Amino acid sequence: MTDNAFENNIHAIMRELPHRFPFMLVDRIIDCQPGKSITALKNVTINEPFFTGHFPGHPVMPGVMILEALAQAGQILGMRTVGADPGTLVYFVGVDNARFKRQVKPGDQLILKLEVGKTRRRLWRYYAEAWVGDELACRADMMAVPGKRDGD
Repeated sequence: MTDNAFENNIHAIMRELPHRFPFMLVDRIIDCQPGKSITALKNVTINEPFFTGHFPGHPVMPGVMILEALAQAGQILGMRTVGADPGTLVYFVGVDNARFKRQVKPGDQLILKLEVGKTRRRLWRYYAEAWVGDELACRADMMAVPGKRDGD
C-alpha cells in the first residue's frame, strides 16, 4: 500500500531528485513506506544515451547505471523518511556485495526495491534489489548520507 501523504508521479519525483535527463533514472514510485521501504520503476528504453556505446548492436544497461537507479530510489526514501527540505541531497557513499544476475535490456521494466537497514547518525544503509519481472537483475548493500549542496 502506498503512503498517501506523498505523490508518486514524475512531478513529485522531480521535486525530490536533483537529477535530470539524461541521468534521472526513476520514472514512478509504486510504493513507499517512509523509514521502511520503497518500490520504484525505471522503464528502460533504447533511447537511453548509454546504449550508444554499451554495446553497439547488443544494448545492455551498465551495472553502474542499475546501481545509480537504486541509489536514486534510496534518495527518495531517505528524503521522505526524514522530511528533508528540497535543498537536501543524499550522497551515495558506498556499495557492498553487489551482484548482477541478469542483463537488463531495452524494453525491460526495472523494479527497484530498497529496504532500510541499520542507520547510524547520518549514515543510512539499504538492502537493494533490482528486478525484471520475477527475475533478480541486481542486489547490493548500499550506503548514503544526507547533506547540502555546496554553497547552500
